[in-house]
Amino acid sequence: MKIACLLERLLESEGMPRLLLLMEALHVLASADEAELLPLASIGFKHRLPEAEHERVNLIYEYSIQHFKRAIQLEEIAAVANISPNSFCRFFKSRTRKTYSRFLLELRVGHACRLLIENNLSIKQLCYESGFNNFTSFYKYFKLITGKSPLEYQREFMSSPAERRRKKCRA
Repeated sequence: MKIACLLERLLESEGMPRLLLLMEALHVLASADEAELLPLASIGFKHRLPEAEHERVNLIYEYSIQHFKRAIQLEEIAAVANISPNSFCRFFKSRTRKTYSRFLLELRVGHACRLLIENNLSIKQLCYESGFNNFTSFYKYFKLITGKSPLEYQREFMSSPAERRRKKCRA
């Protein structure tokens, strides 16, 4: 949270104060205890893999990113990876530390987040645009993954930067 506050202040500063805030943020990160740090990664983050497996995982990621708006069958994605469906499940989980269905959910929710920020679609419209087949499951998984309802997420993002900083830094 301290880093978030520093970065919010950094966005609004210029010149030497901006550089000092950056240095302070880097110092906080460098001196933090391992237990205090949480790894951050955007949806679709790629772990480092041995070169032989890298291409297979890239094929899975690329195919998923191109087709996540529709249902992807296990047999279909396993064929992309050129392995059996049972082997695919083990392979994917061992390389990404999540199931393929969880990965697809995160991809869809990530797309929905982007649409909430960039477009003027209704929440029901963006639910279907993000690859969900019904609004109930969209709402459930959106809240599970982001910790907020779609409307809360959109309202929080649309609030002014100063308001967001005050909310975050008070907590």
